[in-house]
Amino acid sequence: MMNKYFLIIAFTLVSLFAFSQTRQISGRVSDVKDQGLPGVTVLIKGTGSGTTTDIDGNYSINVEAGKSLIFSFMGYISQEITILNQSVINITLLEDSKLLDEVVVVGYGVQRKKDITTSVAVVDDKALKDRPIVTVSQALQGKAAGVQVTQPSGKPGSGLAVRVRGATSVLAGNEPAYIVDGIRTTDINGLNPQDIESMTVLKDASAAAIYGAAAANGVVLITTKRGNSDKPMISFNSYFGVSKLRKSIEVLNTREYRDLMNEIGVSYDPSWTQFNDWTEETFGTGYQQSYQASFSGGTEKSRYFVSGGYLTEQGMVEPARFDRYTIRMNLDNELRPWLKTKTSLSTWSISSKDTPDNSSSGRGGVIMSALNTPPFLNVYKNDGSGWFDQNPFQPSWENPVAYMQGPEQMSRDNKVLGSFDAEISLFKGLKFKSNTGVDITSRRWDYYLDPIRTNFGRQNNGIGRSDNSTHMVWQVENMLDYFFKTGDHTFNVLAGNSLRKYQGRGTYIEGTDFPADVNVTDIWAANRISTGGTWKSENSLVSFFGRVNYDFNSRYYLTASIRHDGSSKLVNKWGTMPAFSLGYRLSSAKFMEKFTFIDDLKIRGGYGITGNVEGLNDYAAYALWSYFRRDPQDPLAGPGIYQSSYGNPDLKWETTRQTNLGLDLTMYAGRVVFTFDAYHKNTVDVLLNVQLTSSLPVSYILTNAGEIENRGLEFSLSTVNIDNRDFKWNTDFNISFNKNEVTGLKYTPVYYFGGIYSNNESATRVKAGDPLGTFYGYVSEGVDPETGDIVYKDVNNNGIFDPGDRTVIGYGMPVTSFGFTNNLVYKKFNLNLFFQGSYGNDIFNATRIDLEGMFDSKNQSVDVLNRWTPENTNTDIPRAVGGGNVDNVRNSTRFIEDGSYLRLKSATLSYNVLNNHPRFTFIKNLSVYVTGSNLLTFTNYSGFDPEVNAYGSSAVEVGIDYGTYPQSRTIVFGVNVEF
Repeated sequence: MMNKYFLIIAFTLVSLFAFSQTRQISGRVSDVKDQGLPGVTVLIKGTGSGTTTDIDGNYSINVEAGKSLIFSFMGYISQEITILNQSVINITLLEDSKLLDEVVVVGYGVQRKKDITTSVAVVDDKALKDRPIVTVSQALQGKAAGVQVTQPSGKPGSGLAVRVRGATSVLAGNEPAYIVDGIRTTDINGLNPQDIESMTVLKDASAAAIYGAAAANGVVLITTKRGNSDKPMISFNSYFGVSKLRKSIEVLNTREYRDLMNEIGVSYDPSWTQFNDWTEETFGTGYQQSYQASFSGGTEKSRYFVSGGYLTEQGMVEPARFDRYTIRMNLDNELRPWLKTKTSLSTWSISSKDTPDNSSSGRGGVIMSALNTPPFLNVYKNDGSGWFDQNPFQPSWENPVAYMQGPEQMSRDNKVLGSFDAEISLFKGLKFKSNTGVDITSRRWDYYLDPIRTNFGRQNNGIGRSDNSTHMVWQVENMLDYFFKTGDHTFNVLAGNSLRKYQGRGTYIEGTDFPADVNVTDIWAANRISTGGTWKSENSLVSFFGRVNYDFNSRYYLTASIRHDGSSKLVNKWGTMPAFSLGYRLSSAKFMEKFTFIDDLKIRGGYGITGNVEGLNDYAAYALWSYFRRDPQDPLAGPGIYQSSYGNPDLKWETTRQTNLGLDLTMYAGRVVFTFDAYHKNTVDVLLNVQLTSSLPVSYILTNAGEIENRGLEFSLSTVNIDNRDFKWNTDFNISFNKNEVTGLKYTPVYYFGGIYSNNESATRVKAGDPLGTFYGYVSEGVDPETGDIVYKDVNNNGIFDPGDRTVIGYGMPVTSFGFTNNLVYKKFNLNLFFQGSYGNDIFNATRIDLEGMFDSKNQSVDVLNRWTPENTNTDIPRAVGGGNVDNVRNSTRFIEDGSYLRLKSATLSYNVLNNHPRFTFIKNLSVYVTGSNLLTFTNYSGFDPEVNAYGSSAVEVGIDYGTYPQSRTIVFGVNVEF
């Protein structure tokens, strides 16, 4: 009995003791203005237990004495409080200024984000994480307002078209200048995205004018990763993925095809009854895999970052392939307290194979051949010869497998991109900086078509081609940078000069008549040289530049810059490009004090002038003569000479004048960040080839003959929607509107571009009053139920159908482009959804000309099953005509389609397996992920894919689909680990 009472008393004492050790702590969390903060995380340190504050900032939690509470909230500095004998703990959290004090890379330096008065967009390495990004440009797509990135082709390794605030040129190029660790380059295809720390896009002229005649299309500053003085770290990441065709186009089967041939009067062998699905033969399963490793670390005075990577991507249509090997080494050293050096060295090697596309089936286009090849044809002849099966109607038209596997071809590019920087501190605030860099590229392309398997190869007894070139750029820049402060006045003065030299040379040779009994594919085995040539080119650019940044009490800002460039490409070599911008921190005004939810509000404006000298040929301003062999059959015949271009001593580079107004707003302790910009760009002296009279030996002359305008609005919004202990949700949204217009043309009123082979017509034109990329053709009014032919509108009202009836029928450039990213974190899971798209652009679907024309023996799409016949007169598909009659497939509104789309560009689900786990101390972080690319696409476009352009990055032929290699749907599995 006594034992029973003893146990009861003992348990009671233990419970009382435990209760005395665990107490209830309550209180209120507020900011410095005594405003209660809702949603603050109150966490017991070292545990997963905790709570959050209510709408008024109040909280209550049970915690043992001796434990610590951590109070954390987005945009505020966390606080840690140890529990002693308190029962009420009120906390005042201070705002974390890191968001506004974040440093942004700008031209020839850095600036605090809060002090920037120009229009810039920053994309950091988070945009590249857990995404199978092959090229650096892909990371910009949909991530920065005013930066439109399109992937004209889904071919592995294909280039992207990047437009910063619209297109400004017809001939001189519209790509931005890329500055990689201080070195300007035109090729970033080999940069390893995993090596990138951040990218800053200088969008307006006041930001970019410091780069002068290279900056008319914007500037992208790429900063690579560098080592730090922490413990050495080893990182490894790898992924593997497969890709398939997202959407197919259905064509006629053999029976349907034979019916069509009967209708257009094409005879065929009745025994041709078999069916071969050329889509299945052509479109397979692609794959991609990547292996990247990096090593970084160092001390306070010496740091290093070394990385290596291998990436391969095999396309879904053979033989398209892209292989890249990369090595990078970045070193930072403090040799003396007054001397710092920085070395950045990157080298890469790329091997690629091409799948011919953007051409008709009769000119080697694989995609069109897959759709147009007669369905009864086999891949190979049945006679055991190993020959590819021939098209009986057009022997020169190979089947798609012959186009894919017939030639052996490979392109190899090797590049070294490096720079050495030295910084000398002369005295307090004054630094001398010097940068020396090189960009060396060697390129080789080899092609061989054997003399046996293909019809074209047999006709020439084999064909070989080889192209070799080397390119070298060296750059030296020296500058003085002086920073000083007096009272509330802060100055940063920069002055420098730049020397840049390019040299290139190359050879080309083509030969035929290869031995059929020996498998020798090198060009030297050709018995006959068809053509050959060599070239050499060089240019230089000398520049002087300066900039002044002024800041009064972090309230008023002024930035002014000037650059004076001289180019060897021109007779009138020199040009001056000034710029300035102003900023005012409106949130510092006294009347703004009542708006306590606003952390920072700044208005800014700027104006500047930039140029476009990169797109000029090295000898564009000078008369050129070319040599030729008088008689290719006579080895003793001497060379001939002819004038190939006229000189133009008055030629100038294109000049862009840009005005920008903007607003930067940060609210709710950094949880809401909003940016707005409005701009006006006017480009003068646009380069055009002006047609000359036919009596002259040269048909045109390059001159400054145009003017182009771009106007637009940009909005970006970043929000922290939820920031709890277990669940976080962030959103980034940006949208931009751009209106492009050719405002003036001299000498020639209209220019035509975008030739379509099948109907021998141009799809686009350039004319004053129209935007670039304007589609030009006839207005289709449907099918005449009496005749079955297309009726074209009589636009000029002259009573007949003639070329004067052509008019504007569509626009290839979008009205708006946008990106929308949601990042959701739940405990160890992370889901990232990235949507991207465009609205208001048309697509000229030239593929349908060859799929719905019914003018020859090409196979057609199933849409022609609804073609006009005497029994089917109510239709929008005209009659079958045959005989090469292309009257029903004139460039017209019939082939103009809505190109707007919304795409789930990527969806990534990752799981953080280990993160500083005490049992696995050698592993800092381990995560696995799965990413889907192009999973969903919402569009009305009937072709393979709405993100397309048969003419690559051309701004005047944008939005044309002519058998273009489509983009694929991809699933990737990957792992990231840090040691």
